[in-house]
Amino acid sequence: MLETLTVRDAVELAVVERSGFVESRHAGAAVVLSPEGDIVAQHGNADALILPRSSLKPLQAVASLTAGAALEGEQLAVGTASHSGTDRHAEVVREILAAGGLTEDDLGCPPAWPSDAATRREMISDHAAESRIRMNCSGKHALMLRACVATGWPTAGYLDPAHPLQVHIREVVERLTGEKIAHTSVDGCGAPVHAITLTGLARGIHRIGSASERSPFALHRVAGALVRAVRENPWTIAGPGEPDTIAIETLGVFAKGGAEGVMVMVAPNGATVALKMLDGNGRAATIVAATLLARAGALTDADVATLTAALPLSVLGGGQPVGAVRVAPGL
Repeated sequence: MLETLTVRDAVELAVVERSGFVESRHAGAAVVLSPEGDIVAQHGNADALILPRSSLKPLQAVASLTAGAALEGEQLAVGTASHSGTDRHAEVVREILAAGGLTEDDLGCPPAWPSDAATRREMISDHAAESRIRMNCSGKHALMLRACVATGWPTAGYLDPAHPLQVHIREVVERLTGEKIAHTSVDGCGAPVHAITLTGLARGIHRIGSASERSPFALHRVAGALVRAVRENPWTIAGPGEPDTIAIETLGVFAKGGAEGVMVMVAPNGATVALKMLDGNGRAATIVAATLLARAGALTDADVATLTAALPLSVLGGGQPVGAVRVAPGL
């Protein structure tokens, strides 16, 4: 039996307060690493298994880059994104595909509407349909396809766990996390997603987030380039008003949320946090991650206050703020 995160493993990470009344509570687990990669704080059982979902994308992207995909700037950043499907995102993904002699039809992710409300309304008004390129993981899939083209692997079946690309990704994930993959599931976009511990996820993200582009090791060089591309183009990683984009723009961190309440964040000094909300709701994940980094001395209280003001954390009543999503008092 796999040791997955349970209620007994969890601690309270956040609360939702309405008019002075705590309406909901979010429990989970979290681990914080120092700039040197040592564990400096742990809340709940960080050694239980989780599915990182899209928080695994930076590791998958590094694997695709070491397999030969050569991207820079916005294209590189979109390759690790969970984007909101704006026209700008879609255009960058088209550029990635076209440069590899690929088209949208090569994408293995399912068709979807953009999550960006304005773009979705415009598409509906124009009688457009769902498309693969608007799916939030299309950048990751385009990067995977470019890796296949560069290496000479078949693009057909690139999502099969036995495909050479996915075997390579698995090996890179194990190398970065220092863990053997315990289980492989199918992510929402159709790609394999691997079960690892929060501690392993934090270690993998820390190695990426603190990597140098001047390293003698190719894996570290591409990891450093990936993080720089995201920090220089924060709109790519998510989109307007999205928590990851807000956190990167506001604090200069590297942040990557995942479905079902997963979040990883690397401070400018390399300190890293990984967390999982047990109920799968990620509305508090970004502010909890930033707060834990501040408690570790990697961010300031003023940084957290600035981020709090920028994130959509207000609880409304009659259209007016009557409360907020807050970090748990005892955290």
